[in-house]
Amino acid sequence: MFCCLSHRTTQTMLPNQTNIITILRTTSTSTQSKPKCFILKKHYCLWSMKKDPELESALSRNRRWIINNQIKNIILRYPNNEIPIETLQKKFKTLDLQGKALNWISKYPSCFDFHQRHVRLTKRMIELVNEEQSIKDSLEPVFVKRLAKILMLSVNNTLNVLKINEIKNSLGFPDDYLIRIVPKYPDLFRIVNESGRRSSMAIELIHWNPDFAVSEVEALALKNGGKKPNFSCCLPSSWVKSLEKFRDFESVPYVSPYSDPRGLVEGSKEMEKRNVGLVHELLSLTLWKKVSIMKLGHFKREFFLPDKLNVLLLKHPGIFYVSNKYRIYTVLLREGYVGSQLVDKDPLVVVKEKFGEIMQEGLHEYNQRRRLINIEKKRSKGLPLTRVDEDHMNGRRRRRNRVVSDEDDEVDGENGNKLGGLLDPEERKRFYKVLFDDDGS
Repeated sequence: MFCCLSHRTTQTMLPNQTNIITILRTTSTSTQSKPKCFILKKHYCLWSMKKDPELESALSRNRRWIINNQIKNIILRYPNNEIPIETLQKKFKTLDLQGKALNWISKYPSCFDFHQRHVRLTKRMIELVNEEQSIKDSLEPVFVKRLAKILMLSVNNTLNVLKINEIKNSLGFPDDYLIRIVPKYPDLFRIVNESGRRSSMAIELIHWNPDFAVSEVEALALKNGGKKPNFSCCLPSSWVKSLEKFRDFESVPYVSPYSDPRGLVEGSKEMEKRNVGLVHELLSLTLWKKVSIMKLGHFKREFFLPDKLNVLLLKHPGIFYVSNKYRIYTVLLREGYVGSQLVDKDPLVVVKEKFGEIMQEGLHEYNQRRRLINIEKKRSKGLPLTRVDEDHMNGRRRRRNRVVSDEDDEVDGENGNKLGGLLDPEERKRFYKVLFDDDGS
């Protein structure tokens, strides 16, 4: 209990790093009057890094892309690749979507076709699905190498299947990699399960391929004529102190992430060099050169990473970029991007971008059609048209700052069919949990 006759401020740091400032104020000099307490909460980020607008843009994901990708996968699981609209409506609950499934499907005529109470993919979408599957089949040797490399990064060359599944989409693995790829290479992989429980199933590497034990940093050094392996620093010249720290860090010889770390001293510069190299290598293996820090933290024991992983990442802003966009902490490999664009796009990334383009075409067509309907309603009611309405009537479009618009939610709002938007904090929290649980997109 605080007692005060004038303004007094106390400050307390809680375990979750939320700073609570308590202000007690006495409004009367009477000894019997109780002081009124005003509590102001000021939230501080657990980790902080100077924001990079272009990399923040690269981390932005279209929530509609995520949902439509899930709907596509649901449809493909049903006979003849079509699903009754009533069944899809029930599935909407698992997708945390509100409103009618038919309303959502009608927004994307380029992706989905509604026929005789069934939803199916359009011909363009089927062609895209076949193209994606063809690419996955052709990339099987790449997936085998990628799986072998992450097993080689682990201390015991073994990883739990559930943990691999957390990042399988980031690595581009097909959903059935465990039954379609792993058994085909018995000289390389083995499934082990000592307890017999599903949660303890793991994949073990039984053959060490020295050709795979070459990191991205080492491969680049060999490509450049056998120079000494070095990390790239992607910082502006104005970051003087960070650049000085990076040069000091680079003075330590490179330690391969595929080497055994148990001979290194914990907390030493050599161990730090190895840890940075391991995170760099793992990010290099992902499609989008990024991963959720929470998921990365699940591999601390297997990858011999420090408990304070955030300290390691923030200590090297020239190599990694840490973002808390949508309150989901993500680490991104700076050298993997130029501006907001990936430097090297995996063939799977190219296919997924085509899906986004097809989806956007349908959404634009739907929005235009709905706006024309609303304009006709205004005319029939004798209401004046706005400048935006006139622009749409004349075929002119406003310059848009976002790649994907939420206009369709706005259009349907007057009819009571609003499906919710990113302005809803709870919905945004759910959707971006889904986003980083699949990460791929």
